[in-house]
Amino acid sequence: MLARNRFILLVVVGGAVLAIVSLSLQFLNLIPTTPMAEEQSFQVVEDKADVVVGKGRKRVFPVPPTQEPDPILESYGYCNMPNRTEQAWEGHSPADYRLLSVQVMIRHGDRYPLYSIPKTRRPTIDCSLSTSREPSHPLLKSFIGHMGRASRGHWESPLGSVPRLPNHSSCEMGELTQTGVVQHLRNGQTLHHAYKQHRLLPSDWSPRQVWVETTSKSRTLQSGLAFLYGFLPDFDWTKLTVRHQWSTLFCGSACDCPARNRYLEEEQKRQYQLRVADTNLDRTYADMARTLGLLTRQLRAANPVDSLLCHLCHGLPFPCAPTGDGGAGGCLTVAQLRVIRQQQLDDEADRRRVGLYRKYAVLAMYPYLNRTAAKMERVAMSSEAGRQPRAGGEETFTLSSAHDVTMAPLLSALGLEDARFPRFAARLVFELWKSPPAMEAKKRAGKGQKSKLKDGEVFIRVLYNGEDVTFHTSFCRSYNRLVGRPLCPLRNFLSFVRRDMFSVADATSYKEACYRRPA
Repeated sequence: MLARNRFILLVVVGGAVLAIVSLSLQFLNLIPTTPMAEEQSFQVVEDKADVVVGKGRKRVFPVPPTQEPDPILESYGYCNMPNRTEQAWEGHSPADYRLLSVQVMIRHGDRYPLYSIPKTRRPTIDCSLSTSREPSHPLLKSFIGHMGRASRGHWESPLGSVPRLPNHSSCEMGELTQTGVVQHLRNGQTLHHAYKQHRLLPSDWSPRQVWVETTSKSRTLQSGLAFLYGFLPDFDWTKLTVRHQWSTLFCGSACDCPARNRYLEEEQKRQYQLRVADTNLDRTYADMARTLGLLTRQLRAANPVDSLLCHLCHGLPFPCAPTGDGGAGGCLTVAQLRVIRQQQLDDEADRRRVGLYRKYAVLAMYPYLNRTAAKMERVAMSSEAGRQPRAGGEETFTLSSAHDVTMAPLLSALGLEDARFPRFAARLVFELWKSPPAMEAKKRAGKGQKSKLKDGEVFIRVLYNGEDVTFHTSFCRSYNRLVGRPLCPLRNFLSFVRRDMFSVADATSYKEACYRRPA
């Protein structure tokens, strides 16, 4: 009996010790935690269009929850309000690895709706900037002043006529809000701190080292400038050229692809068929239309989810029917938003299952990925020749300010089908790293161990909203468990972009995939 009591006491004490150790590790950030309420995925159509070793600690990509995502929690995650801390893993690498270049794609920040719901008041939001209004940021005041000197920069047409700051006391359709500006000041500052120790850019960086591109929408231009200011505070305007991308796909001169358009049309048909088959969604739209005194088709055409999300993100009451205007009276509800959002989550699951969108995404984002790969290869070759990338004048930092209809297919093309749909101010980062000389790697491996790294190999990392997703991409899943491969070899990415990614379309090149006649 005495032995049994001692055993129970030992188990209790041991459990308490383990609990204390676990909490201590989390407090010291050795085991990162992910907020439970963060979004998994989301779909809004806009503009109508695992182990990684780093700096002495191990990073384990979080396992996605198995339960069904809650549509409203997903929606709050989509808002991405800049009032919470976030773990960012940019800039983490094995010891003595050298950062050669960084390429970033962002989605613009929080914006005013692109659609209005008939017979309701538009949400009241101030789109001018003020340091006395929340949310704010320590850099906001100096950012406003710096944008006043923007005429010193170089602007590709038609960007020269686009306002540098949101400036309407009553927001216009699609206009960036102060929340959107703050979101990207935070994003840029996060990467500034992440890469400062790596000396990615010298204080006297040259115009060729920083590449900034955006569409002509004011919200993408302004988001890009806010991000850049957070990343390079008080940057020299005279060194900066802001380049224009006329297509939301950032496809430049390689946009012509008939097969891409066919896949998109087929995907839209699938989406429509799934939507009309949802009787719960139909009843919800009918109830909403009856409340507002509208025809159901009028409400659908107004894309009410866009406006409802704006109300949710900004803590505003949901739209109500004006009195005596033919409606049943009352207001739209969170429960109705829940039904619409659930259908969108169901649609995302069906989209992954069918695979049409993936084919579209590969052809849509090849031009951008090909440019990304080419830039990395140039920097790597410059490094192989014994030159520092910044001394050689290569593009060390690239910023592409885009839309959800840019980033969503990019995630799909990379094979990140389970990634969260691009929230406001989402960021996708490509890092290029070079391993230390083989002798140094051998010393770190210790006696009796052989390093598998070659002299000065070049590697790629991919991060989405601060999470390392490299070994979840199509081109690097198989390298996740290989000993001595803490990062993904660049050659994997190059092979993927130039040949392997077209296998989903039964082709071996972009031209073949784009112009092959359907069977």
